[in-house]
Amino acid sequence: MSILETVNLSYSYDGRRKILRDLSVSFEAGKIYAILGPSGCGKTTLLSLLGGLDAPNSGSVLFDGTDIREKGLACHRKHHVSFIFQAYNLIDYLTPAENVALVSNLPPLPLLARVGLTGEEARRNIRTLSGGQQQRTAIARSLAAEAPVILADEPTGNLDEENALAVMELLTETARRLQKCVILVTHSVQLARRADVIYRLKKGTLLPEKNGRPGETRENG
Repeated sequence: MSILETVNLSYSYDGRRKILRDLSVSFEAGKIYAILGPSGCGKTTLLSLLGGLDAPNSGSVLFDGTDIREKGLACHRKHHVSFIFQAYNLIDYLTPAENVALVSNLPPLPLLARVGLTGEEARRNIRTLSGGQQQRTAIARSLAAEAPVILADEPTGNLDEENALAVMELLTETARRLQKCVILVTHSVQLARRADVIYRLKKGTLLPEKNGRPGETRENG
């Protein structure tokens, strides 16, 4: 059963050129989804709509079968989804540990250690850390949140291959063990192949792709 879905979702920036066209697709708990596509095709826009950061021109986003506009987009963002932003969106005068503690009562250091930060790095000011360290902090913050859906925009973009694969494994484990729905945008076909379902965003619609497991593919919607 789907936890998040779109129904005839359309979006355009200027009222003429459609970025998304009558998009209907569903996402299930316990699975990780990868969305591929070139820059500018609308991948980040789709994540923004799924997360209630923006509203569609037409169509709906449903959470547990209910239009997210019924309780309000702010409610959806607060309770239903957590984000891993490409620009991190961390509070820069806090440490990684303090950033993670804002969204969870769980001890932050073990989770930060799992994404590759040392105890010393976890206690430093965010502004003193590298882009890769900040990105790992953003990933840890999202994983610590109680929201059942994780929306990740290029979550491994500033990481080397080894750390990127480790993060992907952690996201996959989170989807399985905690029955979360993980939807990530990536340019990496190698990472996408580790997802349960792969879509390619092309001309405003999502097209299913084989995910590297013989005979497996998923249908749009």
